[in-house]
Amino acid sequence: MRTYTPKASDITRQWHVIDAEGAILGRLSTEIATLLRGKHKPIWAPHLDTGDHVVIVNASKLAVGPRKLLQKTYHRHSGYPGGIRSESLQHLLARNPERVVKLAVRRMLPKGPLGRQMLKKLKVYAGPTHPHQAQQPVVRALPERSKARIA
Repeated sequence: MRTYTPKASDITRQWHVIDAEGAILGRLSTEIATLLRGKHKPIWAPHLDTGDHVVIVNASKLAVGPRKLLQKTYHRHSGYPGGIRSESLQHLLARNPERVVKLAVRRMLPKGPLGRQMLKKLKVYAGPTHPHQAQQPVVRALPERSKARIA
């Protein structure tokens, strides 16, 4: 059986808007990664970028439990000896909520040039507005299970 490869003319890209208010980070990220990869389409191929553009609004209003806010840490290294920097989710969410969503999605995409190409189609905004009205994005609701039940 031959590998299916869609032609460039077969690939149509839509724009989706997802409201992250009250959404759980991991469940939101899996939905975004599926849209970016194009796995929701019948023409999906693992070696091509067939995905859609995704716009995330209200990234600063994610539902994260109090324990996870303190225990989850993000690390980055400058390349110099002793140059590791660590930051808690609570601090990063307060400082740069767009980066929290982008990092979670990036780790769910393929590694290498294909994943980097897919990640360029993700736009994340901390507030409720975005500058992509000209693309006529479709509002996409998250599955009901992804709504937070954290008190």
